[in-house]
Amino acid sequence: MNRTSPHTVSSSSDEIDLLELFHSIWQQKKLVVGCTILAGVLGVGYAFLAPRTYEVSSVLRPAAINELDALNRSEVYKLPPADALSKVGAQLDSYEARLGFFRSHEQLFTAFQKPGQSLEQSFEDFNRNSVNLILPDPKESDSLSSYIRLELQYPSDVDGVAILNGFVDYAIAAERSQVGADLKVIVNNRLNELKGKIDAARANYDTDKESKIAKLLEDDRLKRAQLQDELSALRLQMKMERTNRLAELSEAIAIAKSMGIKTPTTPSSMADAARGGSSQVMRTEVNNQKIPLYFLGTEALEAERVALQQRTSDDFTNPRVAEIGKELQLLEVNREVEVLRKRGNEDIFLQDVEPLRAEVARLRNLNIDMSNLKLVTVDRRAQEPLAPIKPKKALVIALSLVAGLILGLFVALVRHFVLTRRETVPYSSLEDGRFSRRERKDDQPLL
Repeated sequence: MNRTSPHTVSSSSDEIDLLELFHSIWQQKKLVVGCTILAGVLGVGYAFLAPRTYEVSSVLRPAAINELDALNRSEVYKLPPADALSKVGAQLDSYEARLGFFRSHEQLFTAFQKPGQSLEQSFEDFNRNSVNLILPDPKESDSLSSYIRLELQYPSDVDGVAILNGFVDYAIAAERSQVGADLKVIVNNRLNELKGKIDAARANYDTDKESKIAKLLEDDRLKRAQLQDELSALRLQMKMERTNRLAELSEAIAIAKSMGIKTPTTPSSMADAARGGSSQVMRTEVNNQKIPLYFLGTEALEAERVALQQRTSDDFTNPRVAEIGKELQLLEVNREVEVLRKRGNEDIFLQDVEPLRAEVARLRNLNIDMSNLKLVTVDRRAQEPLAPIKPKKALVIALSLVAGLILGLFVALVRHFVLTRRETVPYSSLEDGRFSRRERKDDQPLL
C-alpha cells in the first residue's frame, strides 16, 4: 500500500515559491503603496512641523607675531601665539567661563530655561547638548592646522549668533584679563625681589659703614691712648731730668763755693791764678774731656737752679711734646667719620646695585595694561545660517518613504504567509487522520 509520509507533505508546504511570493505581493500592491504613502505623509509632516535646529560656528587662529611682540619683549611674560591660542581654547572649554557667560547674559538663554529647573540645571543642559569645541588633530604638525572651532546648536527662538560671538569675546576678554593679572603679579614679585636685593645691599652698606666708623674711632682711641701714655712718660722723664739737674746743680754749687768759684772759669785759668801772676795772654784750651759743672761758678749755677725750681712745665724743653700735642689735636675730630656720618644720599655708594635700579625703573615703566592685547585672531565670526541643520527635509522624506515601503512589504509578506498557513494546515490534518486510521486497521492482528 502506497503511503505518503507526513514529513514529505510538510517539507513541500514549507518551500517558498518566489514567483508565487512576488505574485502575492503584487496582488497586495495597494497595501504596500498605502503604507508607503502613509509613512511619506508622516515624514513630510515631521519634516515641516518638527522644531528647527540651527548651527553656527566660529574659528580662532593664532595671532600674528607682532601682536604679542611687546609682551614677549618685556622679558617678564613669554606668550607665543600658539600658547595664547591654547589659553583661549582652555577658556572656551572651561566650565566656569561658560557658566559665567551664562549668568551674565541670562536674557540670551531664556529658551534654554525650562520650568522647574534651576539656573545651573538649565546651564548643564545647554553646556552638554549645545556647545561643541573642536580641536585640530594633534598628529598634524603643520602650522596651518592650528585652529580652534567652536560650534553652537540652537533652536529657532534663540539668537545663536549673539550667543556664540558674545561667548568668544567673553572668553578672549577673560583670558586677556588673566594675562594682565598674571603679568601684574609677576612684575610685582620681581619688584619685590629687586627691592629685597637693594635693601640687602643697603643693609650691608650700613653694616660696613658702621663697622668702618667703629674701627676708625677705635683706632683713634687707641692712638690717643698711646700718645697720652707717651706724653705722660715723656713728662715724667723730663721731670726726672729736671730733678736730677737740680741735684747736680746743688752739688756743683757746693763745690764751687768751696773752691771760691763765682764766675765761670776753666782749670787752666785757675792754675794761672794760683801762681799769683796775671797774664795778659789769652789761651785757647782744646780739651776733649768734659769740664766739671762747678767751673761755671756759683752765680751761674744758682741762677740756673732758681730757674729750674720756678719752672712749672718742662714741655717746651722737648719738641716731641709739641708733636704729641699736635697729633692729639688732630685726633679730637676724625674727619673721615664725620664725612661718613653726614652722607645725605647713601644709595649712590651702594655696590653692584645700578643694574638692579635700572631693572626696577624698567619694570615700573612697563605697560601692564592688556586691554588692547590681541591674543588670537578670529578667523571667522558666527554668521546667520542660511538653513537649519535639523530636520533635513529631503532625507527625512526619503527615509520615511523607504521605511513605509519596507513596512508595506513586511505586512504583505506576513499576510501571505498567514494565508498560506491557513490553507495548508486543514489539508495536512485531514491526511494525517486518514493515514492514522489505515495504519490502525492494517496493524490489527489476524484472528
